[in-house]
Amino acid sequence: MNKTITASNAPAAVGPYCHAKLAGNTLYTSGQLGLIPATGELAQGVEAQATQALENLKAVLAAAGMDMADVVKTTVFLADMNDFAAINTIYAQYFTGEAPARSCVQVAALPKGGLFEIEAVAVK
Repeated sequence: MNKTITASNAPAAVGPYCHAKLAGNTLYTSGQLGLIPATGELAQGVEAQATQALENLKAVLAAAGMDMADVVKTTVFLADMNDFAAINTIYAQYFTGEAPARSCVQVAALPKGGLFEIEAVAVK
C-alpha cells in the first residue's frame, strides 16, 4: 500500500505528479527544483537554486514525518557540471554525518530553465 505525500510548504508540482509516495517505510520523492514556494519562481543562480531545492526537499520529507537523516539515496541533476564543486559545498551543509549514496548527472535542460534538481529515497 502506498500513500501520496503533499507538502503544503513546498512549491506545487509543475506537472501531473505528486511531491512523494510513501510505500511502506520507504519514501520516493519527485525532483525538487529551486522554486520559491510563495512565488513559484526560480531562485536566482545555481547556489540559491540548490539551497532552495534542498529546503523544498526538507519540506517534503517533513510532510512524511522524515528528515534529511532518513535519506539513503539522492540523484542530483545539474544544467552545468562546472557547478559540481559549488553544489557539493551546499549539499554537505544539508547532509551532515554519514552522507547518503548519490548520483550526479549533467542534463540538457531542466523544467522552467532550472540549474539544479534533486530527488531522494528515504527510509524510516
